[in-house]
Amino acid sequence: MGIAGYWGLFNELLMITSAVVVAFGWYFIRHKRIDVHRKFMLTGASLGAAFFVSYVLSTFTIGDTYFGGPKKYNAPYQVFLQFHVILATAAAVMGVITLRWALRARFNKHKKIAPWTATFWFVSALTGLAVFLMLFVIFPPGPTTKSLVQILVGH
Repeated sequence: MGIAGYWGLFNELLMITSAVVVAFGWYFIRHKRIDVHRKFMLTGASLGAAFFVSYVLSTFTIGDTYFGGPKKYNAPYQVFLQFHVILATAAAVMGVITLRWALRARFNKHKKIAPWTATFWFVSALTGLAVFLMLFVIFPPGPTTKSLVQILVGH
């Protein structure tokens, strides 16, 4: 699979784990277990932040891997990828807002946006998994772009 694939797998595990933890947090708030909900949501947010940091680090140190599947699937893959990127960005921004409102005890605002945030997060995690599978499992990976490290040291 190569380092890009293994780091991608690590990133995907962080994101999926984050989504699963958020799902448990949602379950607990539905059952009025506020303290447990808070712990799960803070853990889910921390895993989401770890995913983001790891993803940025992998982009700068390894580079990005291009779609290596059949050419006839390239355009649909690109559309799907853009949908995922927009959704993931929206979920991340909504996550920061949702978390901020919760930490500031503005629960009326928090509980209005939180279900939407969690839903976006879940769909983003699933579409991210689909992107990973298309890049590294279903099809052979395409070329990986030069990383920032390679550019800076000239190799």
